[in-house]
Amino acid sequence: MNGEELREVMRRFPAPVAVVTTAFEGERFGLTVGSLVSLSLQPALVGISIGKDSSSHEPIRRAGAWTTSLLSGTQAHVAQHFARSGIPPVALWNGVDVREGKRGPLVENALAWLECRAVSEHDAGDHTIFVGEVESTELGGTGPGLVYRDGSFLPA
Repeated sequence: MNGEELREVMRRFPAPVAVVTTAFEGERFGLTVGSLVSLSLQPALVGISIGKDSSSHEPIRRAGAWTTSLLSGTQAHVAQHFARSGIPPVALWNGVDVREGKRGPLVENALAWLECRAVSEHDAGDHTIFVGEVESTELGGTGPGLVYRDGSFLPA
């Protein structure tokens, strides 16, 4: 089994889409993820998997915290924006409607937001799994969420 075969299989399974952000040393970082998972209710823990080659990987690690904006079904353009690689961190925020959160920027018009403090990290091949304790949540509007399936962002 190689990585491309696994990617092809996993593209058939819908994954929820969120934007993970952090602020570190006066700079904001963000990326689109399809790996957000609820891990525990007591204590409230979530996990995210971030590629080690992502420009947000080390800032998330060093900040020890992040925010997550759970995207609505109408925010495919936001997911695509944060999925681009090679964008300088300062340029990443042009044209994106955000507000400041405790742990990083929050994408406006999302379905919900989580602010998390890292409690552990686990090496997972070319990714790191970060486990975060949810410090606060906020609900946004209602409606369909955004999923990634077969190489496309879709409302679900």
